[in-house]
Amino acid sequence: MTTASDPSDRHERLSRALGALRGLAVGDALGSQFFVPDNLPLLRSRQLPPPTWQWTDDTEMAASVLAVLVTQGEADQDALAASFARHHDFDRGYGPAVNRMLRQIRQEGGDWRELSAALFEGQGSWGNGGAMRVAPLGAWFAGDPQRVADEAQRSAEVTHRHPEAVAGTRAVAVAAALRGAPDAPARNAAQFLSRVLEFVPRSAVHAGLRRAVDMLDYDDIRTVAAVLGCGRRTSAQDTVPFALWVAARHQDDYRAALWAAAEAGGDVDTTCAIIGGIVASAGPHAAPPAAWTARTEPLPGWLTDLLA
Repeated sequence: MTTASDPSDRHERLSRALGALRGLAVGDALGSQFFVPDNLPLLRSRQLPPPTWQWTDDTEMAASVLAVLVTQGEADQDALAASFARHHDFDRGYGPAVNRMLRQIRQEGGDWRELSAALFEGQGSWGNGGAMRVAPLGAWFAGDPQRVADEAQRSAEVTHRHPEAVAGTRAVAVAAALRGAPDAPARNAAQFLSRVLEFVPRSAVHAGLRRAVDMLDYDDIRTVAAVLGCGRRTSAQDTVPFALWVAARHQDDYRAALWAAAEAGGDVDTTCAIIGGIVASAGPHAAPPAAWTARTEPLPGWLTDLLA
């Protein structure tokens, strides 16, 4: 459990994490709209799709991350697995492996440790699911990047045990923490990514982030996506470096960050969710535009009831 007992500290943690979740949800919901062919002309002219924008599994699982932080004070793995399974909605776009795993936990009493470890012939999943949901955790523990990285790793392992998935989850969480840290020093894009790299183990994700640093002076988003990946393979190493490149280039401009990611294509709901969560972790000045939030489906009712 977290040692923080000061109610004002808890309120600040919750405020930061909820801001990150809202940024994640709007990004997720906006990105998901561009899988609808009729909305593609709107993307080219940067016009908003008509409401209501529905979020996907990215937001549903991120809501569980925040709920467990509120009730447990840390990334309690058993509580996360139980919440993921309890609130699992097949129609939210879960990947097949996680869909099956959460069904087994909920319906058959399966042990998440065995199920997660057995995925993909015992290698574990290297998908981007741990990274897509972790920004609220980074914002919650902002100011302590080492703890953020360790808690993020625990949160990933519940469903994604492969080292690449863990590395990607650590990277996103630390990025959100750096944005949300009280009195954090201003960092340019290269300094921001370099600081994140300190908490990411050697991996394809780490190599991708180093490449992202080298490409910060590129302006053609499609070239960057072609080199770094933009989630087309739905792996952490194909998603996280690109998402952090965009977040680093647009640290205080939620609108510009999301449009850039959407225009690159790929796994747009997930890249926009990751980027939205990171950027919004900085506080109200980096929150989604009000008009975007108004078009987005509200956060899950079970979470708002818990937070009331």
